[in-house]
Amino acid sequence: MATIIFDIETVPVDFDSLDAISREYLLKFADRKEEQEKVKEQMALWAPTNTIVAIGMLAVESQKGAVYFQSGETKIDTWEENGIKYETGSEKDILEKFWNAIAHAHQFVTFNGRCFDCPVLLLRSAILSVKPSKNIMPYRYSTENHVDLLEQLTFYGAVRKFNLDFFCKSFGIASPKGNGITGHDVLPLFQKGAYTDIARYCAGDLFATRTLYLRWKEYLSS
Repeated sequence: MATIIFDIETVPVDFDSLDAISREYLLKFADRKEEQEKVKEQMALWAPTNTIVAIGMLAVESQKGAVYFQSGETKIDTWEENGIKYETGSEKDILEKFWNAIAHAHQFVTFNGRCFDCPVLLLRSAILSVKPSKNIMPYRYSTENHVDLLEQLTFYGAVRKFNLDFFCKSFGIASPKGNGITGHDVLPLFQKGAYTDIARYCAGDLFATRTLYLRWKEYLSS
């Protein structure tokens, strides 16, 4: 059975598009301008205030996968590169493609998936009336179905958390941020229409996570 790594990229909705009550609620404890800007940036982390712009999947065994991503009004033909198929669609489209693709997977691997990717995927799917095909939030303290590498490498929060880039460098793994793009760049890239850059960035995270997972599996899993 396949072990599938998945990762998502999100952007916040336009703050000004929210109604006055919602805007006031979000900024309730943000008095200074810099605090307000931070809240607006954090909206990318919360399902009620974000949009998924890319979902990537990679099979550990075959190193083949797909990245489904939004491209606005820009038409981009499907293509394949380094074993990854790139395909566009609306947010609802890419969620449906994701759930169809993982329907028969045995195990999932993420980095911080339990606190970010999984809740966002589940809640955004519910918001858009998309039915999940798998339980991606199983029992936290078992790695049989879901390996969240951040939880494993911090022993469920017993030690300090580091991001994927930092862990990769610590383990001597090529960082997915080596191309100069980080998560902070996703919104400006999306705003200027650099959709394929976001898709390739998502794919880079998948391959880095795979290498980190194999290291964990060999030396730290029991």
